[in-house]
Amino acid sequence: MSTLPKVAWIGLGIMGSPMSENLIKAGYQVTGFTLEQEKLDRLSAAGGTAAGSIAEAVRDADVIVTMVPASPQVEAIAYGPDGILENARSGALLVDMSSITPQTSVDLAKAAKDKGVRVLDAPVSGGEAGAVEAVLSIMVGGEQADFDEAGPLLEALGKTIVLCGPHGSGQTVKAANQLIVAVNIQACAEAVVFLEKSGVDLRAALDVLNGGLAGSTVLTRKKDNFLARDFKPGFRIDLHHKDMGIVTDAARTVGAALPVGAVVAQLVASLRAQGDGGLDHSALLRAVERLSGDRV
Repeated sequence: MSTLPKVAWIGLGIMGSPMSENLIKAGYQVTGFTLEQEKLDRLSAAGGTAAGSIAEAVRDADVIVTMVPASPQVEAIAYGPDGILENARSGALLVDMSSITPQTSVDLAKAAKDKGVRVLDAPVSGGEAGAVEAVLSIMVGGEQADFDEAGPLLEALGKTIVLCGPHGSGQTVKAANQLIVAVNIQACAEAVVFLEKSGVDLRAALDVLNGGLAGSTVLTRKKDNFLARDFKPGFRIDLHHKDMGIVTDAARTVGAALPVGAVVAQLVASLRAQGDGGLDHSALLRAVERLSGDRV
């Protein structure tokens, strides 16, 4: 009989499915719920249990993990008579791994406390590949004791796991992460177009650049996307657009100027407006190509 905590997993998308499967591989009993039947079938095939509702999934859970797209979805699954807070047992630990506004996380922690539910905000970085390989970076906000309790579970999902401060701090750090990633992808995309227009062997150029100071995890993970123009979504432009809204709003609130970030946020928004919101964020290359006259 497993002594590991029982886990409810809400949200089985591009990130949530492989992450929940990594918990199953680590020996956790995982009961999941999502809106798409094929994703519930995938969970069952991996050894998990599919639930028919949020209430059913969380009722007996020691730990509840949520991984949904944005603040409205977190609020939809957390609140109300059919939501997590009304149906979780007192003492349960809710680990929200969605990328949402810091204030949403703070509000959720306050509401959950009234129900006897503890909360950590624990957004991640690393994309689909990081989720599959269980090497995500996990930035956490909340109480030290809850972080310590969640440690073994988080270690089955990621490699770099850090408590960043009180509730909402994980989301603030994730917003900064998304700022850095977007600017980095944009810089790589501009370099790709510059190199190709200059007649340089692109693969060779990216290899040598990635071995020096210009190297980055972004370039390592997205190099093949750039070379093959393969923009199958690992992290969609739609979601990065949402995240750039979070970081620019949060920065305005605290009085931090983000001049480069503001420009890249507009470039992400422009790409989305052109119909590319469902593509991987490496598709920022398409926007640079359009600006350079190479794509209609």
